[in-house]
Amino acid sequence: MKGILIFLVVFGLLVFVHEFGHFIVAKKSGILVREFSIGMGPKLFQIRRNPTTYTIRWLPLGGYVRLAGADDESKLDPGMTVVLQLNDKKEVVRIDASESDMPIEGIPVQVTKADLVDSLVINGYENGDEEKPVSYHVNHDATIIDKNKTELIIAPRDTQFQQANVWQKLATNFAGPLMNIILGFVVFLIWTFTIPGPATTTIAKVAPNSPAQTAKIVSGDKFVSVNGHKTNSFNDVSERIAQSNGKSLSLKLEKDRQTRTVNVKPTKKKVQKQTFYQIGVQGQSDNNLGVKFKRGWDTAVSTTGLIFNAVGGLFKHFSLNKLAGPVGIYSETSQVSNMGFVYILAFLGMISINLGIVNMIPIPGLDGGKILLNLIEIVRGKPISQDHEAIAELIGFVILLILIISVTGNDTYRYFIK
Repeated sequence: MKGILIFLVVFGLLVFVHEFGHFIVAKKSGILVREFSIGMGPKLFQIRRNPTTYTIRWLPLGGYVRLAGADDESKLDPGMTVVLQLNDKKEVVRIDASESDMPIEGIPVQVTKADLVDSLVINGYENGDEEKPVSYHVNHDATIIDKNKTELIIAPRDTQFQQANVWQKLATNFAGPLMNIILGFVVFLIWTFTIPGPATTTIAKVAPNSPAQTAKIVSGDKFVSVNGHKTNSFNDVSERIAQSNGKSLSLKLEKDRQTRTVNVKPTKKKVQKQTFYQIGVQGQSDNNLGVKFKRGWDTAVSTTGLIFNAVGGLFKHFSLNKLAGPVGIYSETSQVSNMGFVYILAFLGMISINLGIVNMIPIPGLDGGKILLNLIEIVRGKPISQDHEAIAELIGFVILLILIISVTGNDTYRYFIK
């Protein structure tokens, strides 16, 4: 149960931050955000704060920002009956198209023609009486209740995503992945301050009955060199010990301005089928705030580099085992949840950066595919036709659907069957 809750929190946070990136940049660019949803499926809760409707849905896997666009126009088909609510100027400010048994208070109108994008007009018959044709002007900021009983603002053409300039569209598409990468860096900076500072070359503790104790190494000793190689950090010491393959090492130590040389033979350890060597010492922590900050930043940067390399390797040598979907992330989250809060933080930082980078792969259906179209528009000086863009999106959707099914099946086999 703990693993499930942590997974939902981690996944929900990643989705929220990603969608918030799209949301905030779209709003700043003057693009209408009709809905900001956390979760998928049937609506659990909604609240509208002009002009956006905020919803929480039953399935806590995913979320979306619903921007006003040509494919998201509110349409009223001829013949359908709606209830119109008017303001003091006789403008339509609310449209109930849900066909609910409990509509809003207003005027029932059987629609003959409606345009909620350009002319903002609804024509029809009041109370279905064909002898009483009516025509109402729709307020630019009117709302419509759809068949799912979700109330959204209409999408006039001047508020639509396609009407924004290419730089605004590019910024909106790029903002989601960027926010995930920023979250990853922030999490790693929080992580670094929740654990002791990086180990220095000064020894804080010597394990009993260890090779170091046998060699009469004591706390306060400082590593100067290993096999003649100068040690500037505890990582230098660890690397030399790891590379020893169990052979004796010559350690030059310093304490109270006195130096001495000792020979130590590392012991071999095996954990989860991995072999490593150790001499049984623990480095003194450097808890300087600047040092800790640098470690967190460097960890985030190195993680970003490793993920970029992994993505590049995926294109060179594709394998489903290099990918993980929700099932894989859940399994890894469950394992990490048993290791403690510090490990959960590091895992969250890594997953967030990974999500941001993967989302920028230029495949239609991902943010990277949309960014690619924006860059092409900048080069061409005009947007790609909507027909061609729709074809690209469809191809990308099919590819992603096949990939999601394949990855989910492979994750299920790897983590729960194999």
